[in-house]
Amino acid sequence: MEKLLSSAASSHKTVPELRPPALAAAPVSLPVIDLSRSRDEVRSAVLRAGKEFGFFQVINHDVPERTMRELEVACVDFFRLPAADKAAFYSEDTEQTNRLFSSTIVGMELLRLLCGGIGLRPDYFEGDISGGEVILNANHYPPCPDPGLTLGLPPHCDRNLITVLLQPGYVCGLQVSYDGGWIDVEPVPGALVINFGHQLEIATNGLLRSVEHRAVANAAVARTSVAAFIMPTMDCVVEPAKELAGKGSPAKYRSITFRDFMRVYKTVGARRESVEKAFRI
Repeated sequence: MEKLLSSAASSHKTVPELRPPALAAAPVSLPVIDLSRSRDEVRSAVLRAGKEFGFFQVINHDVPERTMRELEVACVDFFRLPAADKAAFYSEDTEQTNRLFSSTIVGMELLRLLCGGIGLRPDYFEGDISGGEVILNANHYPPCPDPGLTLGLPPHCDRNLITVLLQPGYVCGLQVSYDGGWIDVEPVPGALVINFGHQLEIATNGLLRSVEHRAVANAAVARTSVAAFIMPTMDCVVEPAKELAGKGSPAKYRSITFRDFMRVYKTVGARRESVEKAFRI
């Protein structure tokens, strides 16, 4: 079931203690991985990027450009609606279904590739661990003349398995925590941004990490993002894979159902430190 979880408010909030600090001292770019290359090349590139950044971009992913463009147009048209018209779609109830759709093909193919590189059977991430609801989250950030004085989306880690993000319009605003600072994710035409969630970190026993990221306002133009979250079923027990938690590498996370994980996650918040403290052994 696909859902629209939320959209950013049309007005900015100024939160001094969470204002964006300086970026990383040295310019760093996320890897851009060409999925049309050989499986071995792609697998190696995904593992390297995943271990260093927890984020990367993919091109030649076979998602039709027309589909991406239609989604972009739909989002732009929606956020241009008068507030009264948009209010009909608003709800605090995250169980309320909205009429949106997305594809999980790219995310699942990347998970299959990862399995071959970390010693798991190819279908390890199929079934309940990826069989939950696919959540589609569209956010809109109006321009702000002084982005340093406003807060777009606070730093957080994703609670799901893997996230596939589209950045319509190719406007900068997504930033990833790296080496004690923040780096910009430069939009690449036709690319999708991929990042790992907490469930993948637990399943791989910390081999692949869920990394904090945030969204900041752009000074000149509005920015829209659309993220598809691949989730476990609520009753799925997520735990370190036995192949990755054997002798010499004890389990770092406790086994937990995704339902219980979400209950705690909503209580402690989305910051990495808080989540780690709650679930690490």
